[in-house]
Amino acid sequence: MANGRLRDDDIHAALATVIDPELRRPLTELDMVDSVSADDETVRAVIALTIVGCPASDRIERDVRDALTAIAGERQVDVQLTVMDAARRGRLIEALRGSKTPQMVFGPDSLTRIVAITSGKGGVGKSTVTANLAALAASKGLRVGVIDADVFGFSIPQLFGVAGEKPTRLDDMILPPIGHDVKLMSIGMFVEADTPVSWRGPMLHRTVNQFLTDVYYGDLDLLFVDLPPGTGDVAISLGQLLPHSDVVVVTTPQSSASDVAIRSGLVARQTGQRVVGVIETMSAGSLPGGQAVDLFGSGGGAEVASKLEVPVLGSIPLSVPLRESGDAGHPVVLSHPNDPASVAFRDVLTALEGTRQSRVGTPLPVSTS
Repeated sequence: MANGRLRDDDIHAALATVIDPELRRPLTELDMVDSVSADDETVRAVIALTIVGCPASDRIERDVRDALTAIAGERQVDVQLTVMDAARRGRLIEALRGSKTPQMVFGPDSLTRIVAITSGKGGVGKSTVTANLAALAASKGLRVGVIDADVFGFSIPQLFGVAGEKPTRLDDMILPPIGHDVKLMSIGMFVEADTPVSWRGPMLHRTVNQFLTDVYYGDLDLLFVDLPPGTGDVAISLGQLLPHSDVVVVTTPQSSASDVAIRSGLVARQTGQRVVGVIETMSAGSLPGGQAVDLFGSGGGAEVASKLEVPVLGSIPLSVPLRESGDAGHPVVLSHPNDPASVAFRDVLTALEGTRQSRVGTPLPVSTS
């Protein structure tokens, strides 16, 4: 096949289809294309990575090579990688976050809906609820993030299959790892495995604040915050930092769990947050042979909802695939979409969307400068 004339504009157009896997924008928009050229023998591109040792370098090189091969004809493809200098990287960071210094990006005027998942006690499946709702929303095309604010009992990295992955740092900006198309942030990404976190109030507040200011999530439709159980420092800090967030209370059917779950909803209201509903977990399920399993009784979700005067968004039944998928780092809504738990999560997400307040009249967060 003869080689047709290949212009620089043709090469740039091909590179515009290559998306940075961490920043989720085309290389051409991120000023990562240093130079391009083509002659009868070779088509070349020099790509500037953001940092030395960029964890996405192999994927970027492969995607660039594939994009150029598609237009190269019989030419060879030559891809070279270099690294941005500090000034150029600084300009990129400023362009991404819209300022020279870290800013709270989820303020009252943000178009991102923030949903905090809380519970009165641990072990009720709060993180599992968070992970599956987030993964399900992302699978439907929404831009989704999760902040694992359960500093002492973090489990989001495991549930999304990214345990052991570390965030990428661009100077004072942090890029969150991505699991199942969800941007994730957890203290578990900064400590060694099996290392306990023993922090007091000021450190906890600082950590939550950094997750909301130093991390670049990009434009999100939905941000889930997985809160620790109870009504302690982190829940209060979140209420202070994000008083406009919605809150979903998770409980099991038994009364000992529902009684304390009510308190977590009341504390959220005290900080100005809006409690939008209750999710009951560990509800009656079925064994593979069809035998009903009702280990934790019934009525807890309805009781909490009645006391808080909010709807029950749904009940998640006991499910072996739900547990196995969580252990494997692959949310059940993706791995077993027909499992009764997955069906219940789909109903919950639909009900949750129905609780969203209208944004008509909300000014867009744009600058005229």
